[in-house]
Amino acid sequence: MDGNEGMDEAGWEVDGDDESCAIAELIGRQVKFWRQAAGMRAVELGERMGYGENLIHKVERGTRIPRPEFLDKADEILGAGGHLKVMKPDAERARYPRRVRDLAKLEAQSVEVCAYNNSVVEGLLQTPGYAAAVFGSRRPPFSREQLDQRLAARMARREVVDGENPTPVFSFVQCESTLRRPLGGTIAMREQLEHLAELAKLRTVDLQVLPLDLEENAGLGGPFRLYKLKGGSTVAHAEVQLISRVISDPHEVQTLDMRYGIIRAQALSLRESLAFIEKVRRET
Repeated sequence: MDGNEGMDEAGWEVDGDDESCAIAELIGRQVKFWRQAAGMRAVELGERMGYGENLIHKVERGTRIPRPEFLDKADEILGAGGHLKVMKPDAERARYPRRVRDLAKLEAQSVEVCAYNNSVVEGLLQTPGYAAAVFGSRRPPFSREQLDQRLAARMARREVVDGENPTPVFSFVQCESTLRRPLGGTIAMREQLEHLAELAKLRTVDLQVLPLDLEENAGLGGPFRLYKLKGGSTVAHAEVQLISRVISDPHEVQTLDMRYGIIRAQALSLRESLAFIEKVRRET
C-alpha cells in the first residue's frame, strides 16, 4: 500500500488555528508513544490498520486529525487500554474550523438564538444538498476535502435545532429572496423548503419570512445573529465576505437587538410565514 492510500478515510486536514494544531499534535504524540511502547514501526502499524506509512507519520506529526475509527483501531492494536479512544471527542472538535467551534460554543451558552438572513437560508436550517450548493458557490473554490469538512461541521451544528434535546430556543427571520433563490437546483431547493416547513412546526423554533414587497426593510444591512447568554448578557455575530466577527460592544449589540425587533415586526406572523413557505415549495 502506498503512502497516500487510505488518507481520506483516516482523518482530516488540520485547519491551521492554534487550538486545532495543539489538539492534533497532542493526539499525534500519544499515537507515537503507544506505537513505540508496543515496539512497532510506523510501516507495521500502517499495514495492520490498512493505511500507508505516510499517513501514520502525518498523524504522529500532528498534520492529520485521525477519525474516531482510526483511534479505536490504533488503541486495540497498540494495547493502549483506552488512552487513544478517550481522545475521540478532542479529534471531533479539532476537525472543524475555528469559526464553527466558536459559534457552537456560543450556542451552547445561550438560552435564545436569533438570526436574520437575506443572503442564504440560515446555516442552522440548511439541508445537506442546499449547504453543499452554498459551499460549492465559493470562489476561489474549496478543495474537496475542505468542502467535506465544512459540510460535516454545518450538519453537526444543525443538531442544536432539531436534535432530541434542542436548546436553546430559536428565532429566525428569512428574507423572501432566500426562499426563491434556487441554490443547488429545483430538487435541492424543494427539499430545503420542506425542511423549513417542518422546523417551523417545532415548539422551540419561531420562523418568520420577511416579504420582498415591503416599502420599509430594517434588514438591508445584511445577515446577523444574536446570542442571548445564560448569564443575562447578549453578544452578536456578523459575517460578510471575508469577515466573521463576534460583537460584544454593548452599544453595537443594542443596535442590532433593536434592529432585529423591527425586522420581526415587519415580517409575516408565524402562521403566515409557514403558509408562505409551503406556497413557495409548491411553486418550486
